Amino acid sequence: MAEFVIRLADERGHVREQVQSASSAEEVRQRFSQAGYHVYSVKPRGLTGGSRKTKLETFLIFNQQFLTLVRAGLPILGSLEMLAKSQKNPGFAGQLQNVAARVRTGESISSAFDAQGGFPLMYTTTLLAGERSGNLEEVLGRYLAFQRMTLTFRKKLTASLIYPALLITLVFGLFIFLITFVVPQFAKLYDQVDAKLPSITLALLALGKGTQHYIVYIIPALALVIYGIWRWSHTESGADRIDGVRISLPVLGKIWLKYQVALFARTLSTLLTGGIPLVPSLETAARSIASKRISKAVFGAVTSVREGKGLAKSLESTKVFPELSVEMIEVGESTGALPQMLNSVAEFFEEDVQTALSAAMALIEPAILIVMGVVVVIILIALYLPIVSLANASSLGR
Repeated sequence: MAEFVIRLADERGHVREQVQSASSAEEVRQRFSQAGYHVYSVKPRGLTGGSRKTKLETFLIFNQQFLTLVRAGLPILGSLEMLAKSQKNPGFAGQLQNVAARVRTGESISSAFDAQGGFPLMYTTTLLAGERSGNLEEVLGRYLAFQRMTLTFRKKLTASLIYPALLITLVFGLFIFLITFVVPQFAKLYDQVDAKLPSITLALLALGKGTQHYIVYIIPALALVIYGIWRWSHTESGADRIDGVRISLPVLGKIWLKYQVALFARTLSTLLTGGIPLVPSLETAARSIASKRISKAVFGAVTSVREGKGLAKSLESTKVFPELSVEMIEVGESTGALPQMLNSVAEFFEEDVQTALSAAMALIEPAILIVMGVVVVIILIALYLPIVSLANASSLGR
């Protein structure tokens, strides 16, 4: 007998964890499922969750192949074993082999994937819904469609940010080059000339000398600061604080908020369409989005939904969700078409994000070029102003 940690929800949606003894994870899952509980996950006690994560593209290709084989009539176990042998990524292949071994012993496929610890919560929840409804093919196909749309949208956003990122890198690199290499050369020249230098030149020369002298200390210090921020961003408080700053940004904050709302709406719609109850779907969707503020708001709304309050009113009380999204969800609730309306919310905000981001980039790109031009002009004026002054003084002296 082994010990397993089971995470479940009762008929009222209250979620809790328990430690149970059984011969297998599937036995624990069946025991509580037959008792009327909604089982989220069953994991061996002491199992750590930070397992290897597979690239989304590789994971989608596997699922597309898996769905094709299952639709062609191949058994689930045979399909898993076949695809595990064809994987080029040894880590992912090992995970699939472990899944196949668990399924061979009678464990459900959702429980086998969940035991790996490196797969998305939404995926294992979707598999569980497919197993319960007896329609694994349809549910898995819906999950693939969701992930393809999400991946396509994410790639569009990334592509639109590449050029501004290159411009910012260019501006920063040019500034470092001028300060650390060009300015010190002029400093040597002016040290040989006994002349009074303008204040702007003196300030620039001091900056150049200081940067050149302390560069060996500045770079490691900067690296430590960046590493510290990165580590802090992975803590609960740090992630929440950083997300709050991100949302409060003048233009990009609203774009980030709308993007996360769109992702939440599409995730929730996919889960509800797959037959998952509202409360478990909300919790899974909350864990599937990157924004800590929105995730906390959804978890806060879950409490209200458990008490019988409508989803739209619960989300509205969090003061985080845009008013339009709440109104659309309220219409979906009143008409009994909540999953379809959530899809409409996702499509509307995704389109809004693309439009707003294109407009923002159209303003940011020339602004970066203007800043770069102003910085270069100021540095050149500061460097050449003494030379022009000396030339004018010598011509007047004649």
